[in-house]
Amino acid sequence: MVKLVIFDWDGTLFDSIDKICESMLQAGRLANAPARQKEDIKNIIGLSLDKAVSVVWPELKSAHQNNLIEHYKRIYVAADQAPPSAYAGVLAVLDQLKAAGIQLAVATGKSRRGLDRVMALTKTENYFVATRCADEALSKPHPLMLEQLLNELDTLPENAIMIGDTEYDLEMATNAGMKSVGVTYGAHHEDRLKACKPHAIIDHFTQLPTILGL
Repeated sequence: MVKLVIFDWDGTLFDSIDKICESMLQAGRLANAPARQKEDIKNIIGLSLDKAVSVVWPELKSAHQNNLIEHYKRIYVAADQAPPSAYAGVLAVLDQLKAAGIQLAVATGKSRRGLDRVMALTKTENYFVATRCADEALSKPHPLMLEQLLNELDTLPENAIMIGDTEYDLEMATNAGMKSVGVTYGAHHEDRLKACKPHAIIDHFTQLPTILGL
């Protein structure tokens, strides 16, 4: 029986993929880094910021990567003053799950400051009993974020499930001994999600309650 549902944020609950990609590409240009494409950035959505930059620009020295990161933070915060749009059905499903007595949590590659800001903008703080961010643990797909949430909420892995749009989310769940559900409308192609062998793959958020047996 699922007692705890843990969600990724970007690309799973809220549509912030274009904003992340454009901010990262602009940061790369300002940092005089080698040119990259949108697909390169979509590939790393979900990772912690430092790991993401090191994957996209592995040839840059640490100081150059740090300079790019600072550009990205400034650009993204400036672009993130309006609330992002929730994917279709997200808020209604969160209401349904909460009404059914299921605990909801978030495990995200965002920083704590970034998640707190966007949760305030979207007025979604009251949905989630716990959250964990990349600067409070190790980057996905390491299971530490999930392990911390399970411990905090006194929940066994078999009673929890992870919902995400990237292979990093699904691999993190596997590494934590949890089931997972992949969503196809986010950052990673369905083939990449299938390769992680999740419990289920859905094309629309409103399919989730059925997957959970509600």
